[in-house]
This record gives sequence, structure tokens and C-alpha cells, in this order.
Amino acid sequence: MHILISPNAFKNCLDANTAAMATLQGLQESKLSFTYQLLPVGDGGDGTGALIVQQCGGSMVTAMVKDPLMRDIQTSFGWMEDRQTAVIEMAAASGLHCLAANELDPLHASSFGTGELIRKALDKGAGHIILCLGGSATVDGGTGMLRALGVRFLDMDGLELTDLPIHLKDLAVVDTSGLDPRIAACKISVLCDVKNPLLGDTGAAAVFAPQKGATKEAVTLLETALTVLNKVCIHQLGKDLNSLQYGGTAGGAAAGLHTFLGAQLLNGIDYYLELTGFEKALQHCTLVITGEGGIDTQTLQGKAPFGVASHAKKNGIKVIALAGKIPLEPGSDFYEYFDVLLAIGNEPKDLPAALNDTALNLKRTATAVGNLLHLQQQQTDSIH
Repeated sequence: MHILISPNAFKNCLDANTAAMATLQGLQESKLSFTYQLLPVGDGGDGTGALIVQQCGGSMVTAMVKDPLMRDIQTSFGWMEDRQTAVIEMAAASGLHCLAANELDPLHASSFGTGELIRKALDKGAGHIILCLGGSATVDGGTGMLRALGVRFLDMDGLELTDLPIHLKDLAVVDTSGLDPRIAACKISVLCDVKNPLLGDTGAAAVFAPQKGATKEAVTLLETALTVLNKVCIHQLGKDLNSLQYGGTAGGAAAGLHTFLGAQLLNGIDYYLELTGFEKALQHCTLVITGEGGIDTQTLQGKAPFGVASHAKKNGIKVIALAGKIPLEPGSDFYEYFDVLLAIGNEPKDLPAALNDTALNLKRTATAVGNLLHLQQQQTDSIH
């Protein structure tokens, strides 16, 4: 048995590499005889960029930029010299992890620092930028990063609006005359991990702003701000940001990047699997084990475990998924992709304790899976 171990990160507790190692260690403590390959995955969420650099043989470049509250921070982006390609994680400069819990403020948080990383990638001669949008602290429609690249957002009097997104409600004109000209010669691939539109009940403000600290009143203000941005784009450019699949990703940053920079909005996991040779790895395996912190209906909308499972199924390979949380009654939609779906928790406990025990629980569950597979091996051997 050759097992391909391809988990996503377990949010707030394990990165994908650590999850893969915990799964492997659990299997190795079982009675199962097997070989393996580790290929941890990302779908555009926080940590995907580091995985791409790791899998494709790049290096990290340090940079000083602004955090979401416009304070100086040192961060980094990936660089693949042989491809002249930069890999930028939005979370590195504009992420939730850059802020303390009491600092979350999506009415004022800016993606400016991510724009600075794009500019620094252009300074290195990047002909291609891969941008991973997960984990952002912003709901500014990408206006912060666009400002860092020379775009100006003006009110009716021609005065520049700088405190965004709160003042987007006063937007009248977007001035792109100062946009960095190097953008035109650079391919930008944006990896998205959700399909939500920019506006409405399933949009950037309604769904994601509360996760970034927005009150109900702030959600209403952000929806208004993004609606005004969209109206100006329709009037000025003839482009409806709300019509874009993935447009609501990262607080609408995907919509802004596509509209003003010509960026391609891509299904994050499909792009990652193609870039890292996942199909080739599938040719040699008899079982795939994937997983992430929580598997639910949103998983089936294109999250990493779904991408892994759907590719495996096309190749006739069985899939086991391990997660901190699974649906009480998964139903046929899940079992179309996951042959086995297991929650790793072993006793009732509060969330902080469960997160703290994730690696241990993942390892223990993988050992149990290995022993069950060993029993199957013995049964098959006795029949033959």
C-alpha cells in the first residue's frame, strides 16, 4: 500500500506540513505495512504561499511594509528565480495574525502592505506573481493595495480618499493614471479559496467581515462602501465587480485585483495541485489521506480536501478525510468524494483545549486508521 498524505492546514493550530507529519507518525505507529509520499496542500488560504515555495524550490525574500493599521512590519514573500515568479501571501502583510484581537478594525484596516509586496516583487523583475488571499484582516475591496501601486480614489471635489474602506462611501472617481506601468507586463494569478461574490447576503461584508471584528453596524457600512465602489466601476469602466465568481475573496480584494490589474481569479486548490505535480503523485498511490480543521458544506465548494478528493476520485483512488469537526450526518454529497470521514476528537472539551490537542488527536486517529487498514490487509491475504 502506497499512501499519499495530503492534508490542508488545521486552522489556528497546525500548518499543513505539521498535519502531514502527525498523520504519518500515527500511521507508522500502527501495524500497517505501507510506503508513503507527503504532499501537504493549500487552496489559497493562509500558508499556501509557503507551501508553493517549498514544493517548487524557491526562497524567501524579506521586506519592510505596512501592516493593516499602517505600521511598519518586517515580512517576506517567495521568489522562484528560475521562473522569475514571486509568491505573495496577503496574510503576510495584511493578515489577521498581524493584529491583536483588540485591534481588529475592518472599517479602517488596509491592504496597502500587500500592494507594497507586489511592488517589491516587480522591483526584483517578476514576470509572474502568484497571490494567495487567505487570512486577510481587510474588507477594503483591494483599494489599499491598489493605492500602494499608484491608483488614487477621489471624492466629488477631486480630493484623494486615504482612510479606506470607511470613506469609500464618498468615492466619485478612480484615477488609474499613476498605476505602476510594470503591472501591464506582469501576469498575476490570484488563488481564491471561496467563491462568494462581492456584495449581498453571501458577499465579502456580510459573510467575512464579522470574522475580522466587524459589528453589525460595521457590516452595513462596509456593504455600503463596497456598493459605492462597484457603482463607480460600472459607471467609469463598465465593469460589474459583483458579477465576478470569487470576487468576495479577502474582503473583495479579488474583485479589485481583477478589475484594475487584470489579475486572473483562480480556484486555489486546483491551481496548487497542478503547480505541485499532484496528478503525477496520484499515479503511484493506492490511498489518499487528506483533512483540515473543519469539513462542512463549504468544503464542497472548492476547499482543499474537496480538490484533493475530486482529483483522487477521477483516478479511481479511495480517500480518507480526517478533521477536527465533521457534519453529524454527512450525507451522500460528502461520500461521493470521501470514502471515510472521521472526526479526530476523542472526548468533550472546550475549543482552546481541542486546538491544543490537535496534533495528538490527529496522530492517534491515524494510528487507528492504520490498524484498520492492517486488518483489511490480513483479511485479503487470508482469502488469497
